[in-house]
Amino acid sequence: MLPSFNFAGLPSRVLFGSGTIAQVAQEMRNLGGRSAFVISTAGRSQQALMLGEQLNGMLAGSFPGAAMHTPADVTAKALAKLTEVRGDCLVAIGGGSAIGLSKALALRTDLPQLVLPTTYAGSEATSILGETTAGQKTTLRDLRVLPETVIYDVDLTLDLPDWVTATSGLNAMAHAVEALYAQDRNPVISTLASQALNLLVTNLPELRRCPRDKQLRSDVLYAAWLCGLSLHSVGMSLHHKVCHVLGGAFQLPHAQTHAVMLAYSVQYNEAAVPDLLAPLAHATQCQSAARGLFALGQALAIPRGLKAIGMEYDNLDRAATLITEKPYWNPTPVCYEPIRAMLEHAWHGAAP
Repeated sequence: MLPSFNFAGLPSRVLFGSGTIAQVAQEMRNLGGRSAFVISTAGRSQQALMLGEQLNGMLAGSFPGAAMHTPADVTAKALAKLTEVRGDCLVAIGGGSAIGLSKALALRTDLPQLVLPTTYAGSEATSILGETTAGQKTTLRDLRVLPETVIYDVDLTLDLPDWVTATSGLNAMAHAVEALYAQDRNPVISTLASQALNLLVTNLPELRRCPRDKQLRSDVLYAAWLCGLSLHSVGMSLHHKVCHVLGGAFQLPHAQTHAVMLAYSVQYNEAAVPDLLAPLAHATQCQSAARGLFALGQALAIPRGLKAIGMEYDNLDRAATLITEKPYWNPTPVCYEPIRAMLEHAWHGAAP
């Protein structure tokens, strides 16, 4: 007999395929928009220009200054530009930085959002917004930040560098992994999360050998959507708290931090919930889910430890304090000493 559970479907329209960017103008009109405000990072400026051409004269203005962790000062600058050009629809192209800024603007303006993800971050599928002010990253859940329309175009991912594919893919996996043991987990999301993990474990190593293979890219992009849907539907635990602290307080890069920390977060919890993490162990073909994830990270050539992505050793004590001050719910108690030991292990990049 299944346990009792609650499940709320995702109230977003999703288009998935190849060449789907051509539908952006019609989808914007479907949202009632006539003046698009295009959001991107500086690195995605060329794709933003291509997107502007697809809008058929409905481009009001653009902001190519999105940044990691959605800093409040960047949001303020974007909001000023949005007000100046009088955009009536937010159109974001890129990964978590661009989509995060779009969400921050939607929270403040209630404008509709249309987003085109180019990585596997998964932010487009959630009603979660993380913002950083004065070195502190906070998160909220609000349906106002959930994009109304998501256009997945596999073609936009074909030129992703190997390191972005690997770290972004493991970032996506983190959403599905924590969904498996979330306090409010349910069998629908557990099934989707397990499917996503199988697809990512199978296809991410293959993409290193065949980076422009459309079928592989399609499978991984679909899996990333399932991971984002998982994150939207249930609560976050230790892993996301750790990454929010390391990113917000110490400015570590978002996807790389998720990629490095995931095996250690899983190791912290695996003894408490081995049955719930069994789908991950099965996917990685390892008795230990944590060791399986670590081996996958090595196969994908992700950075070896927090030291490799810029974490100062002297900041580990403060990080452990911040993580334990206001912890998210977690199947294993979140206490200073074991958290500090986990961070030490992760800083050196030692195997679980």
